[in-house]
Amino acid sequence: MQRILSHMRKAIETYKMIEAGDKIAVCLSGGKDSITMLHAFKALQRFYPKKFEIIAVSVDPGFEFFDCDFLQKICDNLEIPFYVEKSNAKEIVFDIRKEKNPCSLCANLRRGVINSIAIREGCNKIALGHNQDDVLETFLLNLLYTGNIGTFSPVSYMDRSKITLIRPLIYMPEKEARRFVKKNNLSVMAKVCPMDGTSKREDMKQLIFTLTKNIPMIRANLFGAIQRNLEDWKTKK
Repeated sequence: MQRILSHMRKAIETYKMIEAGDKIAVCLSGGKDSITMLHAFKALQRFYPKKFEIIAVSVDPGFEFFDCDFLQKICDNLEIPFYVEKSNAKEIVFDIRKEKNPCSLCANLRRGVINSIAIREGCNKIALGHNQDDVLETFLLNLLYTGNIGTFSPVSYMDRSKITLIRPLIYMPEKEARRFVKKNNLSVMAKVCPMDGTSKREDMKQLIFTLTKNIPMIRANLFGAIQRNLEDWKTKK
């Protein structure tokens, strides 16, 4: 947990993600990253000088293996309020529209539900569990498929909802989450999306793995370039 909190505090303090009095909706999908983030927020609450509240929020997209009771148990053990809403994302994306590349639409639908929960529960911020690997994969997706250089912002303010999105795990490698759940004997929810392991994002993950064999410093070099871009973002803000 100390390593994770170190990565998390670096992101939070570099990009001023938390202010005193914040109420943060922590997105909980049941995967290793979101479970790790929720535990880290609970630990951070105990000593962080700027006092804040947290709740856990989730969306039931309608897939067969989504386990609401599993998520509720995690939150009960941590004494964190949990809110879940049902969504027709699965029906819209896969049954009605039959999307070949469904990730973007599905994410937008889920984000809309999460925003609604956050507003209803009086939250001013939403925490997403994107890790360092997600940053690298998004960078390559943008570069190779759209010709743009960039990735998602550490902090994003949404004018319509007056909610701020924060990504406190952007400095944490994915392997740290795997190590955390394994070391603490934590269960994760079975993958519910039929696209898991077959998306373009998975292709980017495999590309990075392949490149690393020949260029051991590829991850550090890519993230260094991205970090300089993030520093430009911070300066402009």
